[in-house]
Amino acid sequence: MKKIIYNRIKSVLAENGKSINELAIFLKLKDTTISNWCENKSQPSLQNLDKIAFFLQIDIRELLVQTKWD
Repeated sequence: MKKIIYNRIKSVLAENGKSINELAIFLKLKDTTISNWCENKSQPSLQNLDKIAFFLQIDIRELLVQTKWD
């Protein structure tokens, strides 16, 4: 069974009053890359998650969906 990984980037950006464009400029990436992350079509690397957390001044764990194991 394949585990699906999700992030909370879209909601955390909104909670912090930041836009996809602002994050794209900070990371020096295309808006479409950030948009794909926000829609969970693809996932950022751990290094980029760390940079996003720094940009938002939050704990990196806030960007992740909590996993529950059965």
